[in-house]
Amino acid sequence: MKRCYLFAATALGLATATAADKAGVVTSHSQGLHGYIGFKHDEPPPQSAFHAGMGFYAAVWPLVDQPLADFQIGLPSSWIMPDNSDNKDKPLAPEGTLARTWKPRGPTWASVFQTVEGGLGYWAGNHFRYGPPKFSMNATPQCYDYEIGSPGWSFFYSDTALPDNRLGIAQLSNRLLIPPDALPFQGNPNGEFLGYTWMALPFTDPVAGDPPTGDQSWTCFLSAANFKGPIAYYIPETWSKIGKLFNYPFLYGRGLDARPGKMGGGAMEINTVPRFDAQDARGVTYSKLPKLQWPVDAQGRAYLVQDVTYYSQAALADAFKAWRDGGPACSGRFDDKGAWRPKLNTRTTRYDQEGKKMVGVEHAFDTRIFEGNVWGLQWFTNSLATNGLFPQYYKHVGAERVAISAAEVPAETKLHAQEFKRATPGKPYTSPTGGAWTQPGAKQGPCTARLVDGSVVTYSWYRFVDQPSFQQYQWSAEKKAKLQEFVEKLHAQWSLDRDYMAPPTRGQLVALDPALLVTPPKGLEVGYVPIVTGQAWAGAKR
Repeated sequence: MKRCYLFAATALGLATATAADKAGVVTSHSQGLHGYIGFKHDEPPPQSAFHAGMGFYAAVWPLVDQPLADFQIGLPSSWIMPDNSDNKDKPLAPEGTLARTWKPRGPTWASVFQTVEGGLGYWAGNHFRYGPPKFSMNATPQCYDYEIGSPGWSFFYSDTALPDNRLGIAQLSNRLLIPPDALPFQGNPNGEFLGYTWMALPFTDPVAGDPPTGDQSWTCFLSAANFKGPIAYYIPETWSKIGKLFNYPFLYGRGLDARPGKMGGGAMEINTVPRFDAQDARGVTYSKLPKLQWPVDAQGRAYLVQDVTYYSQAALADAFKAWRDGGPACSGRFDDKGAWRPKLNTRTTRYDQEGKKMVGVEHAFDTRIFEGNVWGLQWFTNSLATNGLFPQYYKHVGAERVAISAAEVPAETKLHAQEFKRATPGKPYTSPTGGAWTQPGAKQGPCTARLVDGSVVTYSWYRFVDQPSFQQYQWSAEKKAKLQEFVEKLHAQWSLDRDYMAPPTRGQLVALDPALLVTPPKGLEVGYVPIVTGQAWAGAKR
């Protein structure tokens, strides 16, 4: 018995020594945090037509206090999908597409068929980080085989522009640059609001061809302190061509060019967050996340989304089409008779770390619907909660990750002093020197603009229908002339200093980086648009 006891004691000592040796060995990991902090709302009234647009005002603030590498979190944003609820069992993702391999999305794959999911955020692929978030027009037209984020590029995944036949956004504004790395903001916003709305507008008529194509051009409107109005739209053929490409006629008429838009709320999508792990002297593992911050008032409230509104064609599309077809000019302001404002609701978010459930975050803050139908977060008063901050530290307890205060993390882990990798500038975005970019090509340029994120944008002025995105389609001269003439009228009458969306009911508007705002050259005041052809790092931020 004595010898067994000595052996056990020796083994215990070895285990303790091993744990002590590992204490303070810090390792870096991904998958530090995942979850959707979101809101839902009442369903639209039965048989309603509030499927032609959706928008809201979202808060803009620096979620991180320094630009971080390998970091991706969306600020409050929305998703729009074509309403294929009549289809219960037939795949919308053809064999051979990326999404079709995601078996849990079956049997219809409706949620990954086509989406407009642009908005505010930080993306892991951003080339030029500067502190605050950016705004991007992201969409997925072909079951996630590729993505589109600007008139020339994808979601920051590639330095080179999309192939000519995958371009999908038509630049509409003749006063605003749309860089491939997304739109930055002026200064250091702290909870000011950006309004944005997607409207399905009929720039062109439906086409009963092969494939048939609807008339819905999903158009992005912004409402900022220094810019208001439409910036660009998705060309309807972007959505309709998948059926012909995959020889799958079932998809004809099922894309966002023709189907009502289905929009079910919004969320902050927490996707890619780095973390540090380390053990204490007893072998217990702890994790550290980057500092994540929200703008809060004296009562610990963060107001994130307000004025959520859905629209029917009566809000703008009907008057827009009448104007296009020779009727009276429409102002572009959304008519309230075609608006519906749902009652919002929310619930506590479930978070995980590398698939392990995270518990205790709800003791620091939780989601709320505040007075005025405003969605946001409420911080509490306790040892875990620091106003406006997401809990940074977690203790590994079995299969769970338990939120703890910084004071509860043993010093020997050395986690307190660990700093996350800073982002560095990426490679330049480039565009082709041939194809759709040069035939018929630009009328004037190149020009340059230096942005607040430290990059220089190169752009040229193209006649609207000559911009690269349209060149893949064999449109008749008559169709192009009609579209060009209408856009010239729009440029002449829709200014950037008046409201299109209704103003926000509370708070102030954020300002876009003023360097994004441009003035058309003499002789190109209407009917020409500034197409970005490249973006590159220029050195220290101004």
